[in-house]
Amino acid sequence: MATTRAAGGAATSVDAGPAAGNSGIRKLSTASGGAIAGGVAPSWQSCYYCTREHFKSISDFVNHLRNRHCTREGGSFVCRYGFNGVCASLPLDGVSDRDYDAHVAKYHVNQHTREMPPEWGVYSAAQNLPAVLNDPSRGKQSNLFTKKWGEHFVERSHVPPSPRLPDITHADFAVYLGSIGKRYRWHERRQQQLERDKPLENGAQGAPGLGSAVQTPTHLSSVPEIFLKSQLQLHHPATFKQVFPNYMQTSASSPESHQQTGRQLQEQLSHYLDMVEVKIAQQVSQKSAAFFHAMTTQHAILAEMELAADQVRQLRAALAELHSHSVVDSFKVLRFAQRRQHYNLTLDKLRLMATVHKTQPMLQLLLGTQDYVAALDLIGTTQEILSAELLGIHCFKHLPMQLSEMEKLIDKMLTTEFERYAAADLNRPLTDALRETDSVCAEEDKLVAIVMGLLRKQNFSFVQAYQQEAIATIRAIIKQLLIEVLARSDSDQEISLTGHGEQALELTLPEWIALLQRSSQALVSILERIKTVVGIMQQTADAAVGAQDAVNLIDSEAFLSPGHHEQLKNQLQQLLQAVCHYCHERCANIVSPQSLEKSSASEQELFQLSEIVEQFGETTRSICGMASVPLQLALKVQASRYAQRFHSERKQKLSLLLDQERWRQVDIPHEFQRIIERMAAGDYAKPEMGNLISNGAGNPVLLVEGKQPYTLVSASLMLIRMLYEYGCSAHRLPLLASYHARNVVDLLRCFNSRSCQLIIGAGAMRVAGLKTITSTNLALVSRALQLVLWLLPKLKEHFQAMSGYETIERDYQGHIKEIENKIHGIVSERLAAQLDAWEARPPIPSQTFRHISRHLVKLHEAIAGVLPEAQIHEIYGVVHRNFKDKLREQLLKLNVNNNGGPQHGVVTSELTFYMETLRTLKALPAEQLDNGILEEIWLY
Repeated sequence: MATTRAAGGAATSVDAGPAAGNSGIRKLSTASGGAIAGGVAPSWQSCYYCTREHFKSISDFVNHLRNRHCTREGGSFVCRYGFNGVCASLPLDGVSDRDYDAHVAKYHVNQHTREMPPEWGVYSAAQNLPAVLNDPSRGKQSNLFTKKWGEHFVERSHVPPSPRLPDITHADFAVYLGSIGKRYRWHERRQQQLERDKPLENGAQGAPGLGSAVQTPTHLSSVPEIFLKSQLQLHHPATFKQVFPNYMQTSASSPESHQQTGRQLQEQLSHYLDMVEVKIAQQVSQKSAAFFHAMTTQHAILAEMELAADQVRQLRAALAELHSHSVVDSFKVLRFAQRRQHYNLTLDKLRLMATVHKTQPMLQLLLGTQDYVAALDLIGTTQEILSAELLGIHCFKHLPMQLSEMEKLIDKMLTTEFERYAAADLNRPLTDALRETDSVCAEEDKLVAIVMGLLRKQNFSFVQAYQQEAIATIRAIIKQLLIEVLARSDSDQEISLTGHGEQALELTLPEWIALLQRSSQALVSILERIKTVVGIMQQTADAAVGAQDAVNLIDSEAFLSPGHHEQLKNQLQQLLQAVCHYCHERCANIVSPQSLEKSSASEQELFQLSEIVEQFGETTRSICGMASVPLQLALKVQASRYAQRFHSERKQKLSLLLDQERWRQVDIPHEFQRIIERMAAGDYAKPEMGNLISNGAGNPVLLVEGKQPYTLVSASLMLIRMLYEYGCSAHRLPLLASYHARNVVDLLRCFNSRSCQLIIGAGAMRVAGLKTITSTNLALVSRALQLVLWLLPKLKEHFQAMSGYETIERDYQGHIKEIENKIHGIVSERLAAQLDAWEARPPIPSQTFRHISRHLVKLHEAIAGVLPEAQIHEIYGVVHRNFKDKLREQLLKLNVNNNGGPQHGVVTSELTFYMETLRTLKALPAEQLDNGILEEIWLY
């Protein structure tokens, strides 16, 4: 059965069907209340598709869906609560009233989480099938019939929002909403007031008209909705059933009841008609005053419109008269002035065109005078005029392209001219003696013009091109010099030159030195030319950048930026450094080929070579400001070979002399005395003597510093001469100082170790044929070592970089100490052997002490003329201490006490004889030669 609904949304059901639906709604209302208590917002509180629609109860939401989002087709209900008026759960099928209520309760009221419907816009549109099939850019598609039709049939491409359409947000309507808000709220209050007043009016009208106690409702909400529709189709069964709800049941009963039902229905319909007429009358009565006011106002508006039209006609006539008499003549004056201005502009443009037309002849003239900068400036200015002021002139449409080609041609011409100039300038013949006294640049003005043009084009590759040309010239000069040297030689071998200008034949060392000297002179001449050209390039760059202290070489403004100027300056400096380095490399290849390894350079030849290299190095350093390494390394290699050969010869010679040395004292020639004096004074300027040792007169000792005598053997004299030779060589060639310093240390180490092996190790008995190693031999070796220790500070001061000095000093001091130990060890052993057989009994002195005295005298005779007095005292002091220790042991063994007995007297007499011998020899210092031993011997 259909349900009659009031305006407030309450339903009055005829049978149990709708009631069941309302009971279901009440259950769902309880469930929704529990969901709200759980914190989840219910779905029935607002409508997605109606703005400002909020509901306080489920019944309000259900009535809103039925009124706004539901359509009736006969007796069926179709839900339209969804996007584009289509419900996702009940799309198209109509259902009964009960099923519709169940659908709303299940899918719309009890839906806790809902997704916002997708908003459709112009960017959501996709292509249709004919557009896809007729797209010429796609061609024949193989998978067309295997795809499913839908929004993914065509690959969507993201269409960005149009930049011409503004981005509309809610804030754009804030002003409008603020202005309309007050009127809308006033309208809402007035509507609510009208709704409250209507029931009162209906009750007042129904009370006097009816004579019954029951008031008849006059509000339109009591009229069924079916009578308010625009179309009432009674031929539909459902519509007919709603209009005549009980007519079919009563027709089957008695005729009286059928008539009574018809009368009731007629009365009810009449009542509905009266209600509608009453509402119409109310509306007419409410709006009648506004209607009559509008009709009255219409006549006044028409009168005002006629008056306004007359005023407009008068104003137009006045404006026409003003335009004809005042405006037209003034505008003619302005138009004539503007026309004259246009004529002047046109004349200026024609003159500019005539000037531009003369550009190409002027370019030819400037290029003929080698004014490349002015030509490039003219091209740049003309291109700016064409692009800025003569744009679109038909007669000049090919001129920009012609000017660009002309600019490229000038760039290529500048590069070619610079290469030709560089080759011609560098390959100019050298002056006599392969040295130019005045190294001036040929055609300096031409070079300035070319470089200025290249800088104007910002073409900095000419620096690299000049460097390559300079290197090629240097290589050609060295090749030519090698050919000339080989041509002058008497060699019949075939001449073969390598790619770097080096020759594969053997030349003598003087020929190599002469070749190096000629090469260095020729290269210095070329480097001076290069330095002059680079200086002109730098001056040109300074003028181009507008430096204050630069020579003014251009008539136009500065066109080179500071950054490019600094870059060019660095490139020019690197050019000089690279060329000088290359010259050193080529000269180094001359100095150290394989042929020089087979030859042995003398010191004079090495001195000449060093002078050439140093002079060439100083010249290149003054040119490029940086020292080059290759030639210095080659010279150091030769110096190292010479120093090694120098050292090996003397080391071998010293070893042979030490092996043949008899370790006997020799006289000191006067030449060696002078050598020692020079070494003490640090004077190594004079050369050493020719002969080793002269057989003529000489001093028996070598006086050091005029007062210290040194008794030496021939090997030590040879060592002194060798050390002097090392010092003289380092003085003449400072390059050899570091090598000689190391070699001197090695030579001294060799002398120390070999002498130790021969004397301490008794190797001289096997090599030189000595029968025994005497104390004199030991003393001579010690004295030679002491002389070396005296020379070490002088040598260190002379060589300045003498590494291993402390080690050599420690080794020599240790060797001297070992020799002293050996000397007093020999005597102490002999004294101990004598004391072992001694007994404290007469005769006095005993034979034992006589032998002891003899040993002491022999030792003094052996070392007195060799060792200094202080060292003799030290040796005898050790012997004396050993003697006292051994004597104490013997006295304890013999049980002799200091008791004044006979044995005590014997000991005193023996010691007195012993001390007398020491006093006679003066072997101990004076303060130790007293008779204190007579008391000390008994102190254990």
